[in-house]
Amino acid sequence: MTEANPSPDIRLSDAARRILREALAEGGGSWLRLRIDEHFAHELLFEPGAEGDTVVDANGICLLLDPASAQRAHGLSIDYREDLQGTGLYFANPNRPAQTLPQALRRDCPATLIPHGEPLLLTQGERVLVTQALGGSFTVQIAGGRLARIAASEADALGREAAPTSAPPPASGAFDIQQVLETLKTVYDPEIPVNVVDLGLIYQCQAQPLEGGGQRVSIKMSMTAPGCGMGDVLQEEARAKVEALPGVAEVEVELVWDPPWDQSRMSEAARLQLGLL
Repeated sequence: MTEANPSPDIRLSDAARRILREALAEGGGSWLRLRIDEHFAHELLFEPGAEGDTVVDANGICLLLDPASAQRAHGLSIDYREDLQGTGLYFANPNRPAQTLPQALRRDCPATLIPHGEPLLLTQGERVLVTQALGGSFTVQIAGGRLARIAASEADALGREAAPTSAPPPASGAFDIQQVLETLKTVYDPEIPVNVVDLGLIYQCQAQPLEGGGQRVSIKMSMTAPGCGMGDVLQEEARAKVEALPGVAEVEVELVWDPPWDQSRMSEAARLQLGLL
């Protein structure tokens, strides 16, 4: 790790500093990794340092940033809030490009209403605000403050290129059950910036070889609330992404509700991201 010169100026509110100190104490770590992707989605993770990292002292909290994240972080403010809008960490980043402001759709675009799961058609010229861009799909705020999900295949309607929607395959090109889990980590709850694995929504993931060759992958997953309308959408996204992996011949993704999901199933990284540590 190296201390970049100059390092980005990152400021924490007193509330955010308190939450992050508690997280570090509970996790037994000395630093947190701050990752800011090309869509300006922010993540705080327990990860080891790497060559080229920038080390930033943010009001007494040690943050590690990879070179790309460091370039996007100058002037960043991090706050922790508990209000009617929700509980968690909030990132105010002055470096967000104009495309993260409300924008007009370039063409008619099919979408899914959140959280009901109802299909709808957004029309060319309609103004939307991208609130989340993870795993290839987009969550946008539309008229009336409602949220909708736009699939990765419709990225051009937002003037963007479709991002890779799955983890890179293993170098050997052979089937790897760990790669299935890594790919499931590219499936995100459209309202929460955490993947379904770290949220604890994957109850079971198994593979069985088929007589004709290839693997049959069986996945049992749940939702954060019974009857969530986005269940079918995330179920299909998980199936399609896993089906594209090397050596996978069949995929079954089953939605289950027993036992009911609760926050105890979330990973430490997810609880940190949502300010629950």
